[in-house]
Amino acid sequence: MPDWNERIFLIVIFLNILTAAVYFLWGTLAVTTAKEQQKEEGEKQFDNRRAYLIKFIIMLLCPVIGPLYFAVTYLLDKLVFWTAPDLEDVIFSKERVKTQLMADEERARNMVPLEEALAINEKKSLRMVMMNMVKGEMQDSLAAIALALDSEDSESSHYAASVLVDELNEFRARVQALTLEIQEEKEDETAVEEMLIDYMDKILKLQIFTSVEQKRFALILADTAEKIRQKDMSKLKEEQYESVCMRLLEVKEYTDAEKWCARLAEQYPEQLSAYTCRLKLYFTLQNKEAFFAVLNALKQSDVVIDRETLELIRVFS
Repeated sequence: MPDWNERIFLIVIFLNILTAAVYFLWGTLAVTTAKEQQKEEGEKQFDNRRAYLIKFIIMLLCPVIGPLYFAVTYLLDKLVFWTAPDLEDVIFSKERVKTQLMADEERARNMVPLEEALAINEKKSLRMVMMNMVKGEMQDSLAAIALALDSEDSESSHYAASVLVDELNEFRARVQALTLEIQEEKEDETAVEEMLIDYMDKILKLQIFTSVEQKRFALILADTAEKIRQKDMSKLKEEQYESVCMRLLEVKEYTDAEKWCARLAEQYPEQLSAYTCRLKLYFTLQNKEAFFAVLNALKQSDVVIDRETLELIRVFS
């Protein structure tokens, strides 16, 4: 007959095996039920029966201690971490994260304008300016980068050429894409045309294309503005009129430039650009009579004059 210690030991082992078996069967059954339910709802369920099997083996190898450990961790999880975290106000979108970078004062003190770097032909300064331009808004620096094409430093000139080729190719591709998109617009839509005029003017005013290509894009700009006039004249802003006039004047399309200057003066007679565009046109054409007629009309009008125009009036008065 085994003594009481052996009996207690056997009872504990039996209860431990029974507990482990019940836990394993219960866990397997719960996973299977949940898996079938998830299949009906069209979702995927991670099959964690392997986890229950591992716990079952641990309970067998560590009698009493194994079941107690898992029981305590289960109770702690239910008692301490019983509420799910509220993530409603938590935002994980990277688009809403704005990184604030401190100014590099040491680099700023060593910066010189690109024009000065080219004038003194200091290779280190020129290359530093070129690299820092790339880190900023490229489209605002294209005109300055174009100056570096004639630099004696071959590395800087080669780098400037590479940057310009990439940016100008992107400009050509986008103009073509927007032009095709205009053809798919409805008869009363002008949003794409307005976008194209603003985008093209930002680049064309830098005058970094060859004369032939600059003229071609200027005519595309004027044609786009014409489409807006045909759809809804009121949608064409004063700034856009001025852009068309100036770009046509730059490529020596004087007849078209005069036509658009007249349209600007007709639709926005009380704006300063209605006078300045014609003054620049007639000055270029050496048409003194028309120039002074517009100048006198400007002096007699109530239009607010900027400093540049005021200086022009002083010179020719």
